[in-house]
Amino acid sequence: MPSFSYTAKDKSGQVIKGNVSGMDKSAAVASLQEKGLSPILVKDSSDKPSTGLKLGNFHLGGKVKLTDKVIFSRQFATMVNAGVPITQSLSILREQATSKPLKSALADAGKRVEGGSTLSAALAEHPRIFSPIYINMVKAGEAGGLLDEVLERLAVQQEKDAEIVGKVKSAMIYPAVITTVTVAAFIFLMTVIVPKLAVIFEGLGSSLPWYTKLMLSISGALTHFGIFIALGVGGAGYVFYRFIKTPTGKKGFDTFLTHAPIAGPIVVKMNVARFARTFGSLMASGISVLDALNATSTALNNNVFKHALGEIGKDVKAGKTISEPLKKFKVFPPIVSQMIAVGEETGQLDSILTKLADFYEKEVDAVIAGITSIIEPVLIIVLGGMVGFIVISVFGPLAALNNAV
Repeated sequence: MPSFSYTAKDKSGQVIKGNVSGMDKSAAVASLQEKGLSPILVKDSSDKPSTGLKLGNFHLGGKVKLTDKVIFSRQFATMVNAGVPITQSLSILREQATSKPLKSALADAGKRVEGGSTLSAALAEHPRIFSPIYINMVKAGEAGGLLDEVLERLAVQQEKDAEIVGKVKSAMIYPAVITTVTVAAFIFLMTVIVPKLAVIFEGLGSSLPWYTKLMLSISGALTHFGIFIALGVGGAGYVFYRFIKTPTGKKGFDTFLTHAPIAGPIVVKMNVARFARTFGSLMASGISVLDALNATSTALNNNVFKHALGEIGKDVKAGKTISEPLKKFKVFPPIVSQMIAVGEETGQLDSILTKLADFYEKEVDAVIAGITSIIEPVLIIVLGGMVGFIVISVFGPLAALNNAV
């Protein structure tokens, strides 16, 4: 039977280390909990650090839509709960899946399970489709005999993630469309209409008002140097895109986003909601605190939150509670550490985290609704201002010319 080294806290809060045997990591965690210990870190004693890239993990298929994975998880949970064997469930789900990468993954997983592999190990062979969080929760569900509940929990978690991301994207569609139309209309007027009017204004010379001269200068620049301006803007955008893909650029951009006036509140609340729901789901599945923190970190896209969870993990490994180091990071609102402290004291951390996730998901909805209601009139004012500038610049001199005649 495999041996696992562990770091845990006893009922008095003292950190102890040792070894425990179990069929797998989840069984080892359950064994420690039965002894009244709170696992911090559980690691397979036979694990060795990787010395290079594992090319064997490159498998068939690309990305799978989140909605397809939600449907798969929920239907799989229903079948397992109904007593349908895992191999048969995988076969049925493969036949009705619409995603080709998912079909291939399920076919391969079914063969591996038939050959004696566990479900979690079979799904782990397809990391581009099933995340480490997904695998860890399935593994915990297998060990505890709660696979159907875990799959249902995964479906809910994925649905919530998709819902938040979808709402943010939907909220940005309208401003993006209006901005695109506004810029396109401005460029059309400046490069097609205004140059024809410029011929009329040439005879007026220096008698043109300053705003008309400005309009003609902008029009001339766009007409004669439009290609170079477009190439310059495109080049700058590409350089910026490449920069934020580097570790330094990503860290700086994520830090900026968390403090930005409009985007900041959304970014913070989204990441807190995702942290709470993912961490809560992992804890409810019986995964050790440190493993849950590490897995949750992979689910967050913002490097500021990733760094915070990494530092919190170090403190937890040293014997501290989660709420203690959490207070140090201002990116987490005070209510988060306070609620988690309550959960730790009452032994209901997973349910507290779920409530936190629900709260911050509603907060995201409220912030998005508020920003959307503000953006709409601002864009209308900007569009009206641009049109008004062109109208005044054109008809001002024409009216003066008409009066002079």
